[in-house]
Formats: sequence, structure tokens, C-alpha cells
Amino acid sequence: MDTDQTQPRTAVVTGASSGIGAATARALAAQGFRVVCAARRSDRIEELAAEIGGVAVTCDITDDASVEALAAAVPECHVLVNNAGGAIGTDRVDGADLDAWRWMYDVNVLGLVRVTRALLPALRASGDGVIVNVGSTAGRWAYEGGGGYTAAKHGVKVVSETLRLELNGEPIRVCEVAPGMVRTDEFSLKRFGGDQEKADAVYAGVEAPLLAEDVADAISWVATRPSHVDIDELVIKPRAQAAAHKVHRG
Repeated sequence: MDTDQTQPRTAVVTGASSGIGAATARALAAQGFRVVCAARRSDRIEELAAEIGGVAVTCDITDDASVEALAAAVPECHVLVNNAGGAIGTDRVDGADLDAWRWMYDVNVLGLVRVTRALLPALRASGDGVIVNVGSTAGRWAYEGGGGYTAAKHGVKVVSETLRLELNGEPIRVCEVAPGMVRTDEFSLKRFGGDQEKADAVYAGVEAPLLAEDVADAISWVATRPSHVDIDELVIKPRAQAAAHKVHRG
């Protein structure tokens, strides 16, 4: 399908109100994209959109009507970054808080599916679409106390693989960027229910965990490869992290 090359390409980033999502919105804007910043916190995405010359769309990816409104605002989409997600708690399986597990699956997996399903027509309309799903090394390794989150992120990996098979032959690429230890303002704080001491302990002694900008750089690179090049998956970790259970701490 021919598209108007004089118009800026459109990228949609979910979870754009902070962390990796906000950094990705900035990185894609720097590449010349018109970025649609989608998240629940309207004030944050409106400020970000004003900063980068983008568009703010308030969206809750767990709500069908909200996602449908996002899709209605984006008739053509060249890049979709499914970034919204998160973790709650570190329960063992035998003490699982099923409400927390349900929330993690709803946000990380069903939210991704809901947004992707709604925006597929816009991705097809672009004639050259890219879906970048933000997974995690938790989608590759199991670790004690991480069952709910690792199950959800394994789901992200498998959904990405399934989409690639189902969309084969269409002008849409499907990529997964899977970060390891990333220090952001909110991820660990939310996981530990606002306990700053526990959140800080995750990174204690680690000289240089990844930053949101490192992951955003990787996402931007994946999203801007030539249209015949698909980066199936990109795992990115700090040098200090060899595996989930093997992190060098000074």
C-alpha cells in the first residue's frame, strides 16, 4: 500500500507516562516520528506530548472502550510499542495473591493483545508496520518469588511468537525487546507496594543497572531497521547481570 511519504510516520507508545515508555516516546520523536503517547495519567502524557511535538491520548489498556478510543485516534500506525506492564509482589506460588497475579496477566498479556488487536487495521494501513512488545528476561528465566510476573512475561514472549506466525506475509514485523535489570523511578517501587527501602535493595551494589534510555535506544533501533529486516527478539541486560540469579554487586 502506498503511503504519503511527506507526512511523518506515526508511532504509538503505551505506558508512556514514565520510565521506559516516556524514554521511548522521546527516542522515537528524535527519529522523526509523530508519537502518540498513551497512558492513564493524562497530566504526564500531555506534558510529554507537548515536549516532543506528539499527541496525548488517555488510555487504560485493560478497558475495551478506552483502547477502542485510542484506535479511533490513530487511523494509520507505523510503529506500535506495547510497553505498558508491571509487577506486583514477590509471592511464592504456595502463597500466591491471585488478585495480583490476575492484574499482572491482565496488564502484561491481555492489555498487549487488546491494543494490538485494535491497532492492527492502522498497522496494515501504513503498508509497513512494526509491533515492538516490551517483554523481560523474566520471560526467559524463572526465579523464586517471581511466578506471577514471570508467567505473564513468558506470555508476552509466546504471544509475540504467535503473532509473527499469524501475520507472516503481511507488511508487519513483530519484535520483542526483553530488558533485564532496569532502574526506573516506579517499577520496583510499585512491585513492593511503595516500600522505598525494598525497592532500593533490588539495585544495591550494582554499579550500573540499565536505565530507561538504554532500553528506549534498543526499541528505537529495532523499530527503524529496513522494512525487510525483522529483529525477532533482543535481550538487553547490564554488564553486571549474567542471569536472574547472578548479578555482580560491589
